[in-house]
Amino acid sequence: MVLSNIVIFFASFLSLFCFRKLAKVVNLVDVPSERKNHKGRIPLVGGVAIFVIVCGYLWLSNNGMANIDIYLICAVSLLIIGVIDDLIDVSFKLRLVVQAGVAFAMIYFAGLSLSQVGNLLGPFELNIGAFGVLATVIAVVGAINAFNMVDGIDGLLGGLATVSFSSMAILFYLAGHVELFSFSVTIVVATLPYILMNLGVPFGKRFKIFMGDAGSTVIGFTVVWLLLEGSQGNSVAINPVTALWIAAIPIMDAVSTIMRRIKKGHSPFKPDREHLHHILQRLGVGPKMTLFIICLIASLFALIGILAQFKGVPDYFMFYGFILCQVLYNQVMHNIWKLTVVGRKLLNVPQKQESKENEERAES
Repeated sequence: MVLSNIVIFFASFLSLFCFRKLAKVVNLVDVPSERKNHKGRIPLVGGVAIFVIVCGYLWLSNNGMANIDIYLICAVSLLIIGVIDDLIDVSFKLRLVVQAGVAFAMIYFAGLSLSQVGNLLGPFELNIGAFGVLATVIAVVGAINAFNMVDGIDGLLGGLATVSFSSMAILFYLAGHVELFSFSVTIVVATLPYILMNLGVPFGKRFKIFMGDAGSTVIGFTVVWLLLEGSQGNSVAINPVTALWIAAIPIMDAVSTIMRRIKKGHSPFKPDREHLHHILQRLGVGPKMTLFIICLIASLFALIGILAQFKGVPDYFMFYGFILCQVLYNQVMHNIWKLTVVGRKLLNVPQKQESKENEERAES
């Protein structure tokens, strides 16, 4: 397995180099704007390059994972609409239709749906019945967009994806789910070269590459697919409530962002610069330190979920604990302008961007 992962690692590097050249030919690049502060035209094919390697692994390894064909059809559908969106900006309504269609395909063709949620509300088994179909669609669409929303600074999407897939790999390994373990590890290994190139390591920023909406949506979909594979059925590797802790930061940030936008009368899908990574940077934290802090917090959340599962902490205790964390997160983000001012004073951060941020606040 070590040798195959080494091959996957270098194959992913090669794929990224090839697709970044193709991206410039077809103009699949991201250009700087008021909301995007990077320099130059950056190829948006990180996700495509990674997915090609993952598909190659599934084809050559005879992984044996159930419903691989359905997974690939769903993932390719999201990849195609994502590439089109990266090229010409597809309406969010069309994207939602495709995402919901993929969720229904997962439910009715792969037999994957949320039916077992454990003792989520108290010391009794919660039966969600027919609501499971709606809950699954919400979970799939939510996960896809949650991972898409956090893709705001270099390395962040790749880092958070690595935390989620590594956490699932640990749980799959301990539960003896070899195929799901191998698949999760493959995604982590194939993503590492992207993270390096996204950060400008080791070839410099000249070879920088972005994930693109195509990549972020497929990552979100794959996370929720594996979580359902591991948490439903007769052989459970992941408690349903543990899934929340494994993807805590994308979930919390997405819920907080959507609630804030709706409260302001905006579309939940209207982009802004009020995510956690934006706030940390306004406090004077550098991009790489911001990346480290958020990934560290995500890792701690995941570790809490994993340890709680193996220590037998009641599901409802962990669920209410997660809700409490979400409420605290919402409150912090809701009062972030006041907290930012206080934080800057405490950290002695210059106020050079204050006027610009006040304008952004007024516009929102």
